[in-house]
Amino acid sequence: MRPISTFAALLVALPGAAAHLTPAASRAFDAYVQSAEPRALAAQPGGAPDTRIEPVNGGTWSVPGGLIHHWRGIAFVPEARAADMLGLLHDRDHLERYYAPDVVYSRVIAPDTVLMRFKKQRIVTVVIDAEFQTRSAITAPGRGYSLSRSTHVWQVERPGTPTERRLPEGDDDGYLWRLNSYWTFRETAGGLFIQCEAISLTRDVPTGLGWLLNPVIQTLPRASLEFTLNATRNALTTIAAKEAHQ
Repeated sequence: MRPISTFAALLVALPGAAAHLTPAASRAFDAYVQSAEPRALAAQPGGAPDTRIEPVNGGTWSVPGGLIHHWRGIAFVPEARAADMLGLLHDRDHLERYYAPDVVYSRVIAPDTVLMRFKKQRIVTVVIDAEFQTRSAITAPGRGYSLSRSTHVWQVERPGTPTERRLPEGDDDGYLWRLNSYWTFRETAGGLFIQCEAISLTRDVPTGLGWLLNPVIQTLPRASLEFTLNATRNALTTIAAKEAHQ
């Protein structure tokens, strides 16, 4: 695997593989979020108690200068409660406890603002630093929500080395330029339904590089949401089990 990964990394560094976030792509993302966010926050998860990941509006589509991705994940956690979910969401200084290895660390840097480092291994290893504005609350007995909107996203070059640096925002490989997520959760008989919608913006795929970039650009949003949903379910299961033995 090492020769393949090294070869792919060299190709990503070639001129033409780099990407630039355009004002048109930013406007398209903002316009879509403005229309999709109210519905995502109003969702009341339910249905069958199986875990499922599904595309919204096709999952991925082109906009001028980029791709928008929208995925939804739903799960049921037996014996969990809304207060458990809220407590998990509020533990923003220690998210790596629940979401490693995808989350390397998280730190609250200002009221309602958290800095997170993400690491994802595909053909190449992608490391991202991102700041998010967050808000979460219980809105009614047994029901709540959380939202997270990216305000800054940097791709990290040579992470963990003495020469580590953040690339300029929007002038990088384009694996992630924006990421918003919306949780809703609802207690029901026997446990808690949780739902997360993730809306992200990435580069488009230039002609001739699809074989290299598609495995990252096209699969990363769904894979990241699937990991996050399963990790959240596992964390809530552990919390519920501890509470049951107290």
